[in-house]
Amino acid sequence: MITVFDNSNFKKLCDEIAKQDAALQNIVMQYGYPPLWSRDPTFETLIHIILEQQVSLASARAALNKLKEKVGAITAQKLLALTDEEMKSCYFSRQKIVYAKHLAETIVRGELVVEDLWVMEDDEVRHQLKKIKGIGDWTADVFLMMVLHRCNLFPVGDIALANSVRHELNAPQMGKEEILLLSQKWKPYRTIAAFLFWHAYIQRKGIVL
Repeated sequence: MITVFDNSNFKKLCDEIAKQDAALQNIVMQYGYPPLWSRDPTFETLIHIILEQQVSLASARAALNKLKEKVGAITAQKLLALTDEEMKSCYFSRQKIVYAKHLAETIVRGELVVEDLWVMEDDEVRHQLKKIKGIGDWTADVFLMMVLHRCNLFPVGDIALANSVRHELNAPQMGKEEILLLSQKWKPYRTIAAFLFWHAYIQRKGIVL
């Protein structure tokens, strides 16, 4: 069964999960509700998420904006028309050039239709995305959370998320496996918990998105 959140139920779900957990309640009390982060189901969004792998959000945004300056609307066809040197000038690393072009080729060949992912179960979305070179669990999770607004994801490999959990729970030595195990108690709304922890991290660090 596909479960999603939107503007009609997001704050209600935040309240519901916060009632069950003191750390989440404290986040709401201290920082208010998180934004309902949302992205369009497009090729550009997948490129943006790939660019965000293992770098700051600001660095990824700078690369995306540079690419937009070069090609206008970002499509698979336009990206494939670029040389590696042109992509390097848009701040793509050698590795991310490979990933982006592989994604673009998959789109052009019709092997992935981004719009079709809306109606797939979470596991099938993950399966379809992870067929593509350079897309792993983290990228698939962010797409499920930010684009499809699926309710039960918790990407423990996200450094900011893991650090926020450790900070808010005052457990600096907590490992990823422990965090993943802990997240089970927030089912079936682990995405909502993740949004709250991300929100706390962003507010505490004074990060401007």
